[in-house]
Amino acid sequence: MPKRSRVTLEDVAAWDNLTWAAYRAARGKRTHGSACGFMDRLDANLTALQRSVRDGSVDIGNATSFRIFDPKPRTIHAPVFRERVLHHALMRYVGPVLERSLVADTFACRVGKGAIAVVKRAQQHARRYRWYGKLDVRQYFASIHHATLLTMLRHKFKDRELLLLLERIVASYDTQQGRGLPIGALTSQNFANFYLNPFDRFLLEQQQARGMVRYMDDVIWWCDEKNQAVSIAAAAETFLEERLSLQIRPPMEINRSDRGILICGYRVFPGVIRLSRRRRRLYQLGRRKWESRFRRGLIDETQLQAGYAATLGITLHAESTQWRRRQLELYPPLESCEQI
Repeated sequence: MPKRSRVTLEDVAAWDNLTWAAYRAARGKRTHGSACGFMDRLDANLTALQRSVRDGSVDIGNATSFRIFDPKPRTIHAPVFRERVLHHALMRYVGPVLERSLVADTFACRVGKGAIAVVKRAQQHARRYRWYGKLDVRQYFASIHHATLLTMLRHKFKDRELLLLLERIVASYDTQQGRGLPIGALTSQNFANFYLNPFDRFLLEQQQARGMVRYMDDVIWWCDEKNQAVSIAAAAETFLEERLSLQIRPPMEINRSDRGILICGYRVFPGVIRLSRRRRRLYQLGRRKWESRFRRGLIDETQLQAGYAATLGITLHAESTQWRRRQLELYPPLESCEQI
């Protein structure tokens, strides 16, 4: 077994760490009811939280649930503020250990990475290699196997009390017995990103893919020949089912790099990055929304300009000038709102 981290529960429960976590969790939320109430009695609340973390009685699994529909329908479980503080305190120590395990071409939930970085890296690979394979996991967060995840965490940490806390957090939510992580929790996004790390290494080290990128459960790999991409696809499906208890959402995609790769709202070609159909639609809807509000007198010119700037942000990082110019010709400003 590789050398395990010396991070302990006492590190997580240290007063300075909990204080840092409280201010971190409160960023942008200081006027919200739960955050405001917690911060108003900070010393007393942190004392109670510290004591409950140390004696193993900390309350876990309380969250507010709501639905979102962009980019697709899903249920978000937002932990109560007290638990968010715990998650920040925990991930301040646990997160860097998990981070060091990841390959360089994993881009979700990592400082200095993100959606734009993965798009640019995908273009670099598309310029070098002719064929790619692409997959994503069916209902990824809902399918993560608790026992497998906890085994992976035991290989990283050795403090028994810390592992018990991690086990309680993982077990506090399931979609079916022994499976699932809640979307919306800081711990969940880090655990979910870490969970597919063995698969990243399988592609690069055992299947010898020429290149790969992963953004959470969206995975793309590159090869010189089509038959190699097909072979890796078959091996990938078997690995995910047998090692990680996951299923692929069919169909997997095998195609030439010069035909474009859809990732994170962009279609990536070797020589150009274009907007996806969904991003084009969001731009159109954004324009119509702000122009409609201006026409009805709900906002002034300054607010309209700010709305235009936010809408323009949807198209950044892609070659979209000609398309936007055509949109302005077809739907001149303040006329597009008539289509609402």
